[in-house]
Amino acid sequence: MPVEVRHYTDPASARCWGTEPKIRRLAWEFGDELEIRPVMGGLARSFGDPGGDPAPARGSRQATLIAEWLEQAAESGMPFDPRLWLRAPIASSYPACQAVTAAAEQGALAARAYLRRAREALMTECRGLDHLEALAAEAGPAGIDPARFRIDLGSNAILERLGEDLERSRAPSAGARAAGLVTSDSRGERIAIATLEFSAAGGGESTWVSAGAPYEELAAMAHAAGATERASQRPDPVEVVLSLGRVATREVEEISGQPPPVVRAELWAAAREWRLRATPILTGELWERAV
Repeated sequence: MPVEVRHYTDPASARCWGTEPKIRRLAWEFGDELEIRPVMGGLARSFGDPGGDPAPARGSRQATLIAEWLEQAAESGMPFDPRLWLRAPIASSYPACQAVTAAAEQGALAARAYLRRAREALMTECRGLDHLEALAAEAGPAGIDPARFRIDLGSNAILERLGEDLERSRAPSAGARAAGLVTSDSRGERIAIATLEFSAAGGGESTWVSAGAPYEELAAMAHAAGATERASQRPDPVEVVLSLGRVATREVEEISGQPPPVVRAELWAAAREWRLRATPILTGELWERAV
């Protein structure tokens, strides 16, 4: 029985995108031993007015968000394009959260696939994912059934399930408090975005850790909950890309364990052989199979 890992997250969270290399390494190394389930945290009901109706960020708030994304790019090494806030500023992160919840109707893997696609669209492609057509357009690239997704996205049941996620994220447990993973905003207390909750397969109390903690801490939590790594050597950089599909350079470094110069040299060598293709982003690149 796999260990359940609740990932308190949001598609529009720059911090979550910055910690994606560790989440993907966790999934790679533990495989089916872990069932990682996204819990939508509702980062911002309104980027423009935290206490009001959904509205795009303007002026100083806009500048603050751009600065936050650039700081995350520098800290994490992940590719970001903060020009989203200039070209297609989203009013709220709730529609994207609702979309991930709708994708979950097609299974846990579908939810994770759509969440990944939404992150890439927001963080690296300047796509304003805060309305129906934009959200529905990402279903196909995420590999899920577009027709079913569109139906689920508009259902009241999905709104109720999103509400359950938001309620869970707003009800911090004693364990989350003890781990220092409770923050507050204009609506009160909440579990910090980019938090992992490990639930032991045999029951018992959950354990909590920030997704931004060193990878060794995340792995130790998985071990303590009863999960075991797959017995295999670390993959080479090209294998990571061929196995995962679209992946950032920093993610390849994290999963392969190879130093940055080696990773970059091997990826570009594969690109010269037409095995891989790089998509340049403002602060980095994304890699995928060439054909």
